[in-house]
Amino acid sequence: MSLFKKLPKNQKVIENHEKIENIANTLVRSFDSIMGTIGLGGRKGNYDDYNYQFFGGEKDGLRKKHYDKSLKLLWKAQEHAPWSSFDDCTNGEVELIQLAKSSFNEEEKKEYQRISNSDYKDFLKKTYSLDERKAIANILALIGHGEAYAWMVSTEILNEVKSTGGRAALTAQVLEEAKHFVVLREIVRAFDVEIPRLSAWEYVLLERGFKSKGLEKFFAMNVVVEGFALNLFGMLSHLPGLEILRLFHLDESRHTALPTNYFKEFPMSFWEKHSPIRRIRRFSLILPALPVFVQIESDLAEIGVDGMEFGGSMARKVANLADKVGFHFPMSKDQFASLINLIFNAYCKTTREGHEHRDFMKSETTKGKKELAVEKEVFRFKTA
Repeated sequence: MSLFKKLPKNQKVIENHEKIENIANTLVRSFDSIMGTIGLGGRKGNYDDYNYQFFGGEKDGLRKKHYDKSLKLLWKAQEHAPWSSFDDCTNGEVELIQLAKSSFNEEEKKEYQRISNSDYKDFLKKTYSLDERKAIANILALIGHGEAYAWMVSTEILNEVKSTGGRAALTAQVLEEAKHFVVLREIVRAFDVEIPRLSAWEYVLLERGFKSKGLEKFFAMNVVVEGFALNLFGMLSHLPGLEILRLFHLDESRHTALPTNYFKEFPMSFWEKHSPIRRIRRFSLILPALPVFVQIESDLAEIGVDGMEFGGSMARKVANLADKVGFHFPMSKDQFASLINLIFNAYCKTTREGHEHRDFMKSETTKGKKELAVEKEVFRFKTA
């Protein structure tokens, strides 16, 4: 017995409509195909409506490695930064948090109270001196501006990737970049100091990365900028009040791994990897980062970190990741390491009394066993 009262159909109208629609479909798609071929537009949506998927196929491996994993590891600011203005937990999650709190011992209650105190600014002021707060805020703002650009770039590159799985992976990154920007901005503001603008070096680095063509954006953002963020969050996540950065660090580990996984499914051509022009451009994208290390040297020194060690640690990881993905430079990894060491040691020889030559590319500024284990998994090489 049908649940519906059937209505009469005009089969002739149905058949005529199908014929007209098929002709119109052929004309429209043929026109767009021609326009695309001659470079005058054509279809912009990278979507295979015939197969209900994006061009490139399903590629569920990419989806499982990034989209599914990102959702499993999606953390809520309300839970991990309860002092913030975020209210992003579901009712069920709030109940679980309350249940967990009821089982805390006295020491755990004190620790939770420390990080959940509504007067988070007072906690930071008691923990850090004014100069230390300025230094940490300056360092965090450095990557905070980078997160804004990463958000914009990941949104734009979404239309460049192939496959449903690839788009799902990038969609997860867009979501996480948005979360990083807004949550990190609250953390930086909580230090209650003036937040610096983009320096000229940062501006050039981020703008050139944003203007990169096609999947070269993967190099500019997921390798260079996200590699910088991974190293920075790994350096600061052990500090009191900044434990939430461990969650940022985990997110960044997936972002830096995305190009590796994507190009396993859709390998770059030999020319894309080895084109002299592309090699030179990639190297030129890194150059603005060098004066950034000088820019933050005094801020890092304020919290006991050598700016050149931080630069060497980052440069090593970025170079290894770029080489692993296939984003080759005009020189080998060893030659790149020698060049960075030459530049850093020349700078230190000029600015530091009694400086002796050091291999800064073997430095490691990431703290904590978990953070180091995460990075080892991402880069698949032994950290220093």
